[in-house]
Amino acid sequence: MRNGVFVTSLVLVLLFVAVGIFLPAEMDLFSAAVHGWIIEHVGWAYLLSAFVFLVFSMVLAVSPFGSIRLGADTEKPQYSYFGWFSMLFAAGMGIGLIFWGVAEPMSHYLNPPEHIAGSSPEAAAFAMRYSFFHWGMHPWAIYIVMSLSIAYFSFRRGMPPLISSCFYPLLGDRIHGFWGQAIDTMAVIATVFGIVTSLGLGAMQIADGVGTILPLPSGVGTTLVIIAVVTVLYMISSMTGLDKGIQLLSRTNVFVAVALLLFVLVVGPSSYILNIFTTTLGEYFSGLVEMSLSTNPFEGYGWTRSWTLFYWAWWISWSPFVGLFVASISRGRTIREFVLGATLVPALLTFLWFSVFGGTAFAVARYEDPGFATRAVEEVSSALFILFEYLPFSPVLTILAVVLLTVFFVTSADSATFVLAMMTSRGSLDPPAGKKLLWGAVQSTAAAVLLLSGGLEALQRMAIVAALPFTGVMLLMVVSLYRGMHYEVHRERRRGG
Repeated sequence: MRNGVFVTSLVLVLLFVAVGIFLPAEMDLFSAAVHGWIIEHVGWAYLLSAFVFLVFSMVLAVSPFGSIRLGADTEKPQYSYFGWFSMLFAAGMGIGLIFWGVAEPMSHYLNPPEHIAGSSPEAAAFAMRYSFFHWGMHPWAIYIVMSLSIAYFSFRRGMPPLISSCFYPLLGDRIHGFWGQAIDTMAVIATVFGIVTSLGLGAMQIADGVGTILPLPSGVGTTLVIIAVVTVLYMISSMTGLDKGIQLLSRTNVFVAVALLLFVLVVGPSSYILNIFTTTLGEYFSGLVEMSLSTNPFEGYGWTRSWTLFYWAWWISWSPFVGLFVASISRGRTIREFVLGATLVPALLTFLWFSVFGGTAFAVARYEDPGFATRAVEEVSSALFILFEYLPFSPVLTILAVVLLTVFFVTSADSATFVLAMMTSRGSLDPPAGKKLLWGAVQSTAAAVLLLSGGLEALQRMAIVAALPFTGVMLLMVVSLYRGMHYEVHRERRRGG
């Protein structure tokens, strides 16, 4: 029956690719219409759901459920903390942080909601606070609901590592029939569109970075060549397996990212950056509930639709991919350790990233070159490289960033091919090489088609569309996971007498 997941999901994705190739304008119009309807009528559901996931995750960490181990009671974690955090960060954020680390704060600074004056100190504070918000604890809470559910039912209950397995408390043996197949197929589709969004963004930024070093023509053609080259790289990596390929690349990612972060912190306006970090961190936590539940219906709803709702949908569409991958590397950890580690450590590194790169960008825009912010917003995928022009050793920094982007690209795509192959191979933790190669080719082709049919906007729209049905699936997953853990805890209490 599970072979139906592979066939059905592959046919649907290939159908989308075919429509994009032969009817790109029509597909762009259709995606725009569906996206507009979703944002207008049910955008609030993304916001409310993400808050539910955050609260649920934090409650689990401090509850008696937190002592439950994801595996046998005496089982030890497979990976060290450093290896685990490296793979978490690379799979969950990677390309997006490099793409938006400069561009997002500058975008909010110039174009905040209408009740805030653009290019003002208030706009700068707003920009940093919402950059923290969009990339902070909420995304990881979304991932945790998915990955924790998979890890619990797989490693604790001995079920296949499939998303449908997470619904056994609600569906029983029906997960082995139509409903289980429908859930897993939906997860594959959401994963494909979630990952191609990041791959498209990453390819665009790599092309712009290489273009600052080499005399390459700008445009979609160069971006497609980048996608083709990196596709070959991550297909080679996917053949080496999880322990060698992905873990090695993830560790390399973290070393290069930290080196770049520390260099910019040292040569940039260090005190200014640290002031921004501490101030924004306080504002983030003090306003967390308000930001979590506000759609700004009276002032700024258009801004919220373009940014916060897009991000929440993007994280949800990424959750099957990140969830399955994070579950596969988290065996042996307690729920408390898992929730706190996967929420706080990546979020803290993210806050540092935005403080260093966003803070340096604000120092340039407000005190050195007011035109910098405009350039960064007009050339979003080049914003990081434009910032490097104001720092020492600009060519070296650009090369380092391109290497980092490429490795993140390879790591994300490698992880995605593993997860897609696993989901369509009955949950096998050692899926066939042929399926990994096939899904690698499919996701790169889908990213190329979206870029050709509508560029960055098409990528963002499809992420939001793909996330809608999966939001309902994840809310039901919260109920199912609670039931499963509640049953286990009460069963143990009855045994203990």
